[in-house]
Amino acid sequence: MYEHDHHSHDHGSGRALRWALVITLCFAGVEFAVGWWGGSLALMADAGHMLTDSTSLGLAAIAAWIATRPADAGHSWGHGRAEIVAALINGTAMLVLVAVIVYNAVQRFQNPVEVKGAAVLVVAAIGLFVNLAVLKVLHGGKGNLNVRGAMLHVIGDLLGSVAALASGAIILLTGWTPIDPILSLLICSLILVAAVRLLKTAFRIVMEGVPSRLNLEEVRTAMREDDEVVDVHDLHIWQISSERIALSAHVVLDDLERWPALLARLNAMLLERFRIDHPTLQAEPSTGPDCKHANHQCHG
Repeated sequence: MYEHDHHSHDHGSGRALRWALVITLCFAGVEFAVGWWGGSLALMADAGHMLTDSTSLGLAAIAAWIATRPADAGHSWGHGRAEIVAALINGTAMLVLVAVIVYNAVQRFQNPVEVKGAAVLVVAAIGLFVNLAVLKVLHGGKGNLNVRGAMLHVIGDLLGSVAALASGAIILLTGWTPIDPILSLLICSLILVAAVRLLKTAFRIVMEGVPSRLNLEEVRTAMREDDEVVDVHDLHIWQISSERIALSAHVVLDDLERWPALLARLNAMLLERFRIDHPTLQAEPSTGPDCKHANHQCHG
């Protein structure tokens, strides 16, 4: 049942990413052309971000498709890590984009240019609605790290549209052109925070760290709450992909004949309480020469 639900979700994520790609790519060219003609760095930065998003969304869509492929002899865990690779590339692309916008903003402070506020205002307003539409398309797959990375890009675009909108309005009303690079730098700071968070999460998965929402000792304590469990050791928790969590542990108990029932209870508890869907548990007797657990008093 789980595998069916998992693949259905991946297919839904792929469809959302493909639609987001089409919408974003269609508008990016229009926005950049008007930004170039109107002299607005904020609008061109937003267009550049949308163009980067088009590449990122395309990469994310490919990764979502790869992730649906079943496990094989060469990839026994399947291909779910493809979405993590895509998230890493997306986060890095966002950092590069921030550097480019900051450089151009500094240049704009030194060499101000005329900005056509009315044109910027109209296109930025259209861009705002386009980004809201893309965000709505992606919203259904927000639990997936791959889709989450794409959503962060689109949120950056949304903020860029707001900045461009504000820039056009202020320039139209006051003629004060420095507001354009100032708002561009503000958006850069927001994009930077989003990129760092995305990369931090992706690196945690790549390094097989314990998922941030889980606590290793809390899981161990929950397993020990069962009366049949004497102790739990060699406990490891890591993420296979953004939606699949694995656990391995040695469980010490007094009577190995009671292991099948205990195993079923522990598996059910781990899935229900912690959403750990791939536990691998090994039973160990609490008595006898094979009991070597340093933290448990063995009886021979």
